[in-house]
Amino acid sequence: MARLRDVVFDCRHPASLARFRAAALDGYEVAPYDEEELDRLRSLGFSGPEDDPSVLVEAASGPRLFFNQDLTGDSVERLVALGARVLADPEGNEFCLVIP
Repeated sequence: MARLRDVVFDCRHPASLARFRAAALDGYEVAPYDEEELDRLRSLGFSGPEDDPSVLVEAASGPRLFFNQDLTGDSVERLVALGARVLADPEGNEFCLVIP
């Protein structure tokens, strides 16, 4: 039986959208940043959580929500040319399937 473990949203500004969704959904909150994660972001050239390109929102139960800076159409096409596979639902919405 299939179950939802993670839901990924492509967006322009992950931090603000993650805060909005966490506030809108009961029991969800933006995952806290520890010093190790802040150091990792800084090493990649990001100043901190506000410009993090991938923000996690989680709850005690229910799927984790990831808010990721979206790839442009050119990036997706380039990745497909390199061998990536893109799945689409009947309406053409792209999604990923993760096999644990």
